[in-house]
Amino acid sequence: MHVDEAKQTLGSRIPWICDNMDNDLKHTLGNRPNSEFIIDPEGKVVVSREWSRPEELRSDLERLVGPVTKPTTISDLQMPIRKPPQKAATGIVKRITVPGDMSPLMITARKSETPHYAKLRAEMSGDQIYLGFFLDPLYKVHWNNKAPALTFDIKTPTGVSVTPATGTSEKLEVDADADPREFLVTLDGRSSDPMLVTVKYFACDDAETFCIPVKQEYEVSFERDRDGGSRRQSGDRMAQNRGSFGRARMREMMQRMAIMRTLDINSDGEISAEEIEAAPESLRQLDKDSNDRLSTEEIRGQGRGGFSDPRFRRPGGPSMQHFGDPRFRNFAPERNSPAGPANGSR
Repeated sequence: MHVDEAKQTLGSRIPWICDNMDNDLKHTLGNRPNSEFIIDPEGKVVVSREWSRPEELRSDLERLVGPVTKPTTISDLQMPIRKPPQKAATGIVKRITVPGDMSPLMITARKSETPHYAKLRAEMSGDQIYLGFFLDPLYKVHWNNKAPALTFDIKTPTGVSVTPATGTSEKLEVDADADPREFLVTLDGRSSDPMLVTVKYFACDDAETFCIPVKQEYEVSFERDRDGGSRRQSGDRMAQNRGSFGRARMREMMQRMAIMRTLDINSDGEISAEEIEAAPESLRQLDKDSNDRLSTEEIRGQGRGGFSDPRFRRPGGPSMQHFGDPRFRNFAPERNSPAGPANGSR
């Protein structure tokens, strides 16, 4: 459904690769949030990056396919210009401030007779739990602020409590908007059983053909969702990441990622007890000058999967080469065999 919507919206005629609901493709390709791959006509990964770099991508495509003699412009497409559909306003509700180290939680939506017009996102840091209800853009709906506001109710397993256990979104003066409804609750206790979040709201479509009450339930586990990604930053937080302060924060983040990749031997996104026990030896491998200290360059450049990892270099060039990681598969429709060694042969 999402791919069909994207094809129609973009007017795309190129083939799409769509992951399944278990994210098998994402896991196979290394679980990176913004990775980049070039796959040849035989289904072989010939270039890969753990982070997208448009300039290098264009250079790789020119090397593999040839330079573009006449780049396509918007006017060349002769596409009709359509007025964008009228949507409910955003930026009305101020986003809440949350801890910067929150991790996404596993969520299971219980069966509902009506579509999940609003999707729940839950994150956790220490004893703080973030609950965010986001309208699904595919359904083209908005919040009707003339109707009763969104409410939630939380039932916790034995030995666990949250404060507050119920909540209502703020009443707004504008008739409609499409901002997320966000809450922070404090957790006391832990359990292997999930808590049950019940939400009630009114879903109204942008075409003004319906406005219906909705009640839905979600099971939220106290378990990290490795496919949960991260929330998009608001404008204020994005502004903080610009300039020298932002660059310092980015360097710190990259160092943390490199250390995480080094310790995460099986690349499952978590550090197990066995990996913690092996941490001294894993980190010692980064100490290239054997001085019993790790410099910034050693951490950033040599972490497992880091920028100097040989798997991320180009054939015949300094930055990449054929991808030889056995986790990568041949994606040709008629074959599904592991990719060969670093020279790309099968």
